Amino acid sequence: IYIMRPGCIRRCSITVALLTFGGLIVVLFGIWLLGTIFWLHKPPSTEPHRPPPPAVAKSPNGTWLQPESCSQIPEAWRFDCYPERGAVVTEEMCHARNCCFIQRSQAKTSGRNGVPWCFYTPDCSSYELVSITDTEMGKVGKLLRNKKTYYPKDIDALQMEVLYEEDNRLRVKITDPAEKRYEVPIDVPVVQKKASNPSYTVDFIKEPFGLIVKRTQTGTVLLNTSIAPLFYADQFLQMSTSLPSRFIYGLGEHRSNFLHDVQWKTLTMWARDLTNLYGVHPFYLSMESDGMAHGFFMLNSNAMDVALQPAPALTWRMIGGILDFYIFLGPDPSSVIAQYLDVVGKPAMPIFWALGYHLCRWGYKSSDKTWNVVKEMRNYGIPQDVQWNDIDYMDHALDFTYDTVNFSSLPDLVKDLHRHDQHYVMILDPGISSSQLPGSYWPFDEGMKRGIFINDSNGDVLIGKVWPGLTAFPDFSNPDTHEWWYQNLKRFHEKVPFDGVWIDMNEPSNFFDGSLNGCPDNELENPPYTPGILGGTLKTKTVCASARQKISTHYNIHSLYGLMEAKATESALRKITNKRPFVISRSTFPSQGKYSGHWLGDNRSQWKDLATSIPGMLTFNILGIPLIGADICGFGGSTTEELCVRWTQLGAFYPFSRNHNSIDEQEPTAFSPAARTAMKEAILLRYSLFPHLYTLFHHAHISGHTVATPLLFQFPNDEKTYGIDKQFLLGKSLLVTPVLEAGQDYVVGYFPKGLWYDFHTKFIILLLWSLIQYSSCISGEEINLQAPKDKINLHLREGSVIPTQRPNTTLWVSSGQPLHLIVSLSEDGLAKGDLFWDDGETLDTYEKDQYAYIYFTVEQNTMTSEVLHNHEEATYITVETVSFYGVKTEPENVTVNSQEAAFTYRNNQVI
Repeated sequence: IYIMRPGCIRRCSITVALLTFGGLIVVLFGIWLLGTIFWLHKPPSTEPHRPPPPAVAKSPNGTWLQPESCSQIPEAWRFDCYPERGAVVTEEMCHARNCCFIQRSQAKTSGRNGVPWCFYTPDCSSYELVSITDTEMGKVGKLLRNKKTYYPKDIDALQMEVLYEEDNRLRVKITDPAEKRYEVPIDVPVVQKKASNPSYTVDFIKEPFGLIVKRTQTGTVLLNTSIAPLFYADQFLQMSTSLPSRFIYGLGEHRSNFLHDVQWKTLTMWARDLTNLYGVHPFYLSMESDGMAHGFFMLNSNAMDVALQPAPALTWRMIGGILDFYIFLGPDPSSVIAQYLDVVGKPAMPIFWALGYHLCRWGYKSSDKTWNVVKEMRNYGIPQDVQWNDIDYMDHALDFTYDTVNFSSLPDLVKDLHRHDQHYVMILDPGISSSQLPGSYWPFDEGMKRGIFINDSNGDVLIGKVWPGLTAFPDFSNPDTHEWWYQNLKRFHEKVPFDGVWIDMNEPSNFFDGSLNGCPDNELENPPYTPGILGGTLKTKTVCASARQKISTHYNIHSLYGLMEAKATESALRKITNKRPFVISRSTFPSQGKYSGHWLGDNRSQWKDLATSIPGMLTFNILGIPLIGADICGFGGSTTEELCVRWTQLGAFYPFSRNHNSIDEQEPTAFSPAARTAMKEAILLRYSLFPHLYTLFHHAHISGHTVATPLLFQFPNDEKTYGIDKQFLLGKSLLVTPVLEAGQDYVVGYFPKGLWYDFHTKFIILLLWSLIQYSSCISGEEINLQAPKDKINLHLREGSVIPTQRPNTTLWVSSGQPLHLIVSLSEDGLAKGDLFWDDGETLDTYEKDQYAYIYFTVEQNTMTSEVLHNHEEATYITVETVSFYGVKTEPENVTVNSQEAAFTYRNNQVI
């Protein structure tokens, strides 16, 4: 038993003094901030069309004179007036936009990662709110622009709808009332009744226009758009807001820490291989100073930049669509995510074998080689549920074909997998070869006949280039394409009875910039503002922005391509297999979790990539795609034995666990006996936890919970958890602390306040509660944990009941084994947990009442198992044993259903 150092109690007294002193500082700062706010914003105008005040003066030669107020704006609150990338901003260029110019001597240029030299004046021209009226759902207002901006095609009159949709959800839409603009075509709730008791207030500043949203309970400002001007031009929309703290998460997909850096960082959102990454998720979670949280979702699919700055503040810059955004008030982080998923859709319940161990390689040159790997895994008794093939299996990289020479035995391999309760997943790219002989390739011939491909701006089929050479791209915004896609999958399934589909390269990726014939020189290809896309243009390594699709130009719906393909694939698999579809997609967009999982894309066999997989996994859990993982042992380059062992240990706790490499062998069977054993034990541990993992996915499906959970979600009042992304929780109760560096036999783990039990030894690892339950300390303690190469540190949180099973080599066999319940008692002897159980593959079992749900509670030395929903599937499992951790004294007897039962009591306080 490790006891927390008594120094914490002394630190608590010091903390009280520091907090008191800090409180005085905060009050003084608050007074200064209020004064600044009043200075920044003049009283609301009561005149409907009052002309703008003379904010600037002219010098004798007619140039703009910079007001003295420019120098009074703190650097952290300077909002970039010249965000165009690559521009070397001069004073003349800045003043031409009527903006402040202050050059920082220590910087060579006004870079993207520093204080802007060119920034808006306090009274910069914006819109004026000329009317506001009540409606059944909230308010509607009219905005008028009183001065033209420097972006073309300003929209002078706007309509603002403020919709009080739920007590903890506010929606705001700002549109052009004169002309219909593109809106994102995903299903969101249509609410008919105004919230009866909203937890927010909405205030307006008339001129310059500002929208301020506060939390009623605390007065915390969640949104304040008055800090910088609003832009609404045809191809440039910009809105800024203050943030209540620097703790901001989400805004995927980017490789970064889980907690974003607000020190002048700009995140570009445009589905793209490499730098911008594959998915677009304009949603963020923000922690407030008191442990409460809120979320913000910008429903826009156009290319955008999201600029963070240390005020803290955030600026949205988009090149199309409308301003349509939601605010979710939680008040805790988990509730924020659930409320977000109420809008975009909760994730699907996966088929059971999706949670097993998957193997793949780009480089299995034949079906026999693939089969040999499967047989080696079986011979060593290493669990494996799914075997995959990359594009090697295709005939000259053609979709819906297989190489009848090197992969001639592929149909037999798949049948053998099925005989052993295993499954097969294949890759598909969206590019359909356009260069085959007429009549020889049905997918292209039939696609041309049905007119389902993306066209160029002239109306001809757009031709790009991917792995098979010249290709056409299916338009998944067209319902006819979904039927064509289904028929292609069905035809191939009759030859190779695959179980799931991996959709890759679906940003869509293109080896050309735009097309074989290039792209036209027009405003869609060359907007007045281009976000920070790798390559500098919208067409770089994808199709032309001006390409035509069924519902809009590609300019608007580019980042939806992966989502639309996933919907088509999920629908097709439902009809083909009549089971829950298994789809893994590279490109994603909000609501993707309803149709597919995701992997974190092309990583490398490096320790840093091992570490960054955790923030990536946590981010996608808060984005509503819990079926997420990274390529175990790394995709690019050659792994080492130590790295692959450590990665397999961590990957055993990815919600989606797949080993995938390019060319090199890195299956568990490829290493030394010691390494092979360590990997096998890690995978067996995963399989033993399957009942718990499966139950977590049930809660994700019905309630929008996370599966891989950041520590801050369970400990929102402990600020030390806010930046932790080298540890995570599986659900609420299992703390995973992996080794992420080479040559380490220990790891430092943070344990929040409470009792924690070592999963392997069953000893209490940290005892905080009894020492500080009467103090004001709310933080935990860092502990050095031994981490031999054959072990990953796993700890049980107090108060939990975890259902486990005896593991086997497939989940089909494991899931038929008796249950073993692990109970980790709290200091006062309480615990709770649950189990969701069904047949693992039938569609919509929860919705059709075809499931069992059992709830476990422990109190007053008594454990109760209550069947809250019964089904025959529950009759196939039994509880074989129960272990109770943290029993302080040995009992005289134990009874089960009033009958005396044999038990053992060990010196580690375990029955």
